[in-house]
Amino acid sequence: MIDLRSDTVTKPTEGMRKAMSEAVVGDDVLGDDPTVIELQNKVASMLGKENGLFVPSGTMSNIIATRTHTSPGDEIITEYKSHIYKYEGGAFAALSGCSVALVHGKDGLMNPEDVSNAIRKSEGSLSHYPNGSLVCVENTAQGGGGTVYSQESLDEICKIAKQKDCKLHLDGARLFHASTASGTSLSRMVRDFDTVSICLSKGLGSPVGSVLVGSKKTLEQAHRWRKMFGGGMRQAGIIAAAGLYALENNVDRLHEDHRRARQFGEALDSMPNFSVNLETVQSNIVFIGVGEGNAKMMIEKLSKYGIDILDIDDSTIRAVFHLHITDKDLEAAIEVFTKIRTE
Repeated sequence: MIDLRSDTVTKPTEGMRKAMSEAVVGDDVLGDDPTVIELQNKVASMLGKENGLFVPSGTMSNIIATRTHTSPGDEIITEYKSHIYKYEGGAFAALSGCSVALVHGKDGLMNPEDVSNAIRKSEGSLSHYPNGSLVCVENTAQGGGGTVYSQESLDEICKIAKQKDCKLHLDGARLFHASTASGTSLSRMVRDFDTVSICLSKGLGSPVGSVLVGSKKTLEQAHRWRKMFGGGMRQAGIIAAAGLYALENNVDRLHEDHRRARQFGEALDSMPNFSVNLETVQSNIVFIGVGEGNAKMMIEKLSKYGIDILDIDDSTIRAVFHLHITDKDLEAAIEVFTKIRTE
């Protein structure tokens, strides 16, 4: 099977498994796992932040950040297709006690003016409004098909949030893809954010884990929430070693995923039965229009030809390129879509 469902389906390579088997470990809850410490410091340094915190998942990383920056009854501001809003089980409400103000972005990207208009403050509202205290940005924006913010837009959103006394969290699950696509360094991209989450298992090929970075003071509070949410791990150096290997070996190759995604999108957009908005094919994700009500049927057809893929809605399917997809796989996938269009 050619698995295009997500870049989370990758399995550790031989080199990564070797690094995991040889990892020096300790008890991370007690703070003495040297491999976890190395990973946290490396990610913090790459992103230009003081500290890092290794956690089991990107969802937990976002949940911890939300809880760290808000108080119950506050409101977070985020894009209406964002992972924090759509795919984290309502954790912002259940675990942080927050409401959400949704911004309708274009292709998953929020306009700074719309962010400004969405921020409500309790002060001066006769206590009618919640207190908008946290702006959450996602880059790349999976809800837009892997789209990437311009640095100008990020800077303006950060400026507005700070002027309105809001903290800033960047859900950078695929931040390395955003940096690769834009040519902007990681540290410059995230400079004005209070916390940033990066996922080691999306695109980078690690089997598990994310890292939350920020200031020393912020991360001390985040560490407490990690404990309370059950995210403390013991000899976690075994999986932290996979993250280190991924950062050292799987970042420079991300442009290959982007090239294949673009080639795939262009090929399908030229076929009469499919449509691709090529403006949104900016990283490793391709959204494919298949006609209203046809998504489930298309998934079944593709599966019979050896292609695994997921649907976004009843008229759209999604292909995600990753380190296990070769040029040969790309050609085979295009050939399958060519066959299906004539059926």
